[in-house]
Amino acid sequence: MPRLIVQKYGGSSVADADRVRRVAQRVRSSLAPDTQLVVVVSALGDTTDALLSLAHQVAHDPPGREMDMLLATGEQVSIALLAMALWDLGVPAVSLTGAQAGIHTDARHRRASIVRVDTRRIQRELARGRVVVVAGFQGRSRGETTTLGRGGSDLTAVALAHALGAERCEICSDVAGVYTADPRIVPEARKLRRIGYEEMLELAALGAQVLQRSSVAYAERHGVRIEARSTFVDEPGTIIEGSDAAVAHGRRPRPVTGLALSRHVARLAAVEIPDRPGVAAALFRVLGDEGIDVDMIVQSVGQDGKNVIAFTVDEEQGERAHRLVAPVAAGLGGRMAGPPVPMAKVSAVGMGMRGAPALAAAMFEALARAKINIEGITTSEIRISVLVAPDQADAALRALHRAFRLDEAEVDVEAEGARVPS
Repeated sequence: MPRLIVQKYGGSSVADADRVRRVAQRVRSSLAPDTQLVVVVSALGDTTDALLSLAHQVAHDPPGREMDMLLATGEQVSIALLAMALWDLGVPAVSLTGAQAGIHTDARHRRASIVRVDTRRIQRELARGRVVVVAGFQGRSRGETTTLGRGGSDLTAVALAHALGAERCEICSDVAGVYTADPRIVPEARKLRRIGYEEMLELAALGAQVLQRSSVAYAERHGVRIEARSTFVDEPGTIIEGSDAAVAHGRRPRPVTGLALSRHVARLAAVEIPDRPGVAAALFRVLGDEGIDVDMIVQSVGQDGKNVIAFTVDEEQGERAHRLVAPVAAGLGGRMAGPPVPMAKVSAVGMGMRGAPALAAAMFEALARAKINIEGITTSEIRISVLVAPDQADAALRALHRAFRLDEAEVDVEAEGARVPS
């Protein structure tokens, strides 16, 4: 039986004709007599953003169905070009849209979820000795074109890898793997050899842009082994797998595995809110009904039975969230403290946090030494996030990377327990 590999190439990997040809050469070099390849491709460069801009130039609020019809065209261009480039190199190839590749989704336009994958067409093409080039980011629901949301090509690749029983799924981009922090901000950041699904899920949700969060969640549910690696540099990337497998390969949980930074955060605060049951539900129900995700929530007790409820949303949703919540707050007898305030969120993630109770204090002390004020805090079992002023975000990331000694090489399972910074 030939081994099957799924490769995914992001928009920066196929940004222009030269890069499309380079990807074609890389695909050809990956072929062997015992290897079959399915290649998932995103739209060229900034094509999706350009299409979004066009849509909003002609319509104030474009219908979701028509947006999906428009946005899906980006990937159709890139798959056709890559298939042509492969044929030019003597490699038989065929391009397939998401629908032709058997990607079936639910009916939610702009943010559809994959419900099943019918691999029969792909299997037939592979049996003919072809490289199958599939449009990422898109699928089909009851005859309608759907898209999977920003970064959805990652999800396409992982879903195909699971459905086809692939040996592995390679996510190839202009990033060489998963780093302890963004190397553009922290030059000392170190590429991780392996990381568990749970940690990668947190990092992806918190701003690390190596992998789309839903693709990691899908991989975790189905046990798909992912390798995040560079399109342009021939070197090993980062393996994303179950935490038990990572430990079996010699990686033992450190208190902090990596740091993430999200610059696009808006903080809102409702003040003079009555201290009684149901008020928080009223405030956040209106946001949930409109599909606005709320992240950090802090409720503080004020005076005379009045509370302050502060929360964060994505910066793009800040003004809309304010418009929705303001009348609800007023109806409760309170008010909004002011317009949305831009913030940055810096987060530390690590499985080793479960056994390091002093870690939060160490994190806050490191920021204090760097004279960085903390505007908000939220935690989970393996994550601590803080809000800081946007102009202090880079300094905060560098301070925490030094404090947690993330530039040091990973240690063996048998080594002495991980240190908590003092």
